[in-house]
Amino acid sequence: MNEKENRVERANELFKSGYNCSQSVVAAFADMYGFTEEQALRMSASFGGGIGRMRETCGAACGMFLLAGLEKGTIEAKDKEGKAANYALVQELAAEFKKRNGSLICAELLGLKRKDQITSVPEERTDQYYAKRPCSKMVEEAAKIWEEYLLNNK
Repeated sequence: MNEKENRVERANELFKSGYNCSQSVVAAFADMYGFTEEQALRMSASFGGGIGRMRETCGAACGMFLLAGLEKGTIEAKDKEGKAANYALVQELAAEFKKRNGSLICAELLGLKRKDQITSVPEERTDQYYAKRPCSKMVEEAAKIWEEYLLNNK
């Protein structure tokens, strides 16, 4: 990716081209961590729609948490301080996401009330889809929060 390319815009472009919310956030930053776009898309594919379209934790937020692991995740099993630092970062990111969007929960962000509204089949991506869903905004916010974290911590 061209370093001058805006990663927030890239995340939004990915989402609007049909990738899920998590994929869009992760793929926009993947090159910074030595991953190809294909690897990023695969590693984050299961987190869209609130994790497997179960409407749990927002996929855009999950994408941001995957990036936090790539940035600060420990690779030593007994590294308690490293684990704590990663978890603290995830909690900080989650709090900021919730502050900006009102929730971390996909169903709440979408205004879904009933569990029977949950299926594994993705909706068709039409103009109406984008107009009624806040997902594009969630992708943008998650990418902005991550970009702000990087700017403030490099």
